[in-house]
Amino acid sequence: MKIGVVGAGQVGATAALMMAQKELGDIVLVDIVEGMPQGKSLDMAEAAPVELYDSKLCGSNEMCALEGADVVVVTSGVPRKPGMTREDLLGINAKIADSVGKDIAKYAPDSMILMVANPLDVLCQIAFEASGFPKNRVFGQAGILDSARFRCFIGEEVGVSIADIQAMVLGGHGDAMVPLISYTTVAGIPVEQLLPKAKLDKIVQRTRDGGAEIVKLLKTGSAYYAPGAAVAQMVDAIVKDKKRILPCSALCEGEFGIKGTYAGVPVKLGAGGVEQILKIKLTPEEKKALKDSAAIVQKNVDLWHEMQAKSCCCS
Repeated sequence: MKIGVVGAGQVGATAALMMAQKELGDIVLVDIVEGMPQGKSLDMAEAAPVELYDSKLCGSNEMCALEGADVVVVTSGVPRKPGMTREDLLGINAKIADSVGKDIAKYAPDSMILMVANPLDVLCQIAFEASGFPKNRVFGQAGILDSARFRCFIGEEVGVSIADIQAMVLGGHGDAMVPLISYTTVAGIPVEQLLPKAKLDKIVQRTRDGGAEIVKLLKTGSAYYAPGAAVAQMVDAIVKDKKRILPCSALCEGEFGIKGTYAGVPVKLGAGGVEQILKIKLTPEEKKALKDSAAIVQKNVDLWHEMQAKSCCCS
């Protein structure tokens, strides 16, 4: 397998290293900054004799290096700064996603696009439209990261191994994400039996603010270890055709009352990409929250279309 990573910044490089350590395939890092993808890929290649992985790594400043890629992970874009929301990044990162989507279609027409850059769900839609790929081959990493944060915070509060915690966060990757309390368990025990509602509400809010909390602490960057790990888990499911049930951003066409919009939903992820969206039963509150979250994504997609239309008129 050949895995392309567009964007050799912190998230892209971390994801590349984790995928190399799992030997998921040969990896090419692509970035516009001269020398950065080449230097980082060489550094990772030199770590291989110590960590004992045989994935081949290389770097390039040209998108044509993606030729023949089976999966392309897109992390390129401007990272969040303190005080910025994911939606604040729309104007800048949407143009990048549009360009990258077209380049991937040109050089790796049989690949899958795994979007990581923010605003995640909106950029999935833009890459989907720009590439012309079928919906099962364009999807985004968000719910795995958000669910990992949710599980981490629950583990801290309950005082048990995170290995025993199962949780799922759906909806857009933003302030309106939807942690599903009804599907959260600790060794099969409903979390509501272990924590009071007030405590759970605080954990839900901290999960929604998880990215911003890290941005505030770092001051000059955003999260990359957990996003990198989430990317590696998704690529692992694809490369090994594991058919994992994971929360990913996928194009909904009627599921959960959402039509024509990308949103975080439970999917079966395997060699065919998004092979199925699982129509799980939600509480009325969860279903409404999921639809409201998707509506915010659609609003930003519409805004992007308006920006494109104005740009065409001006030119």
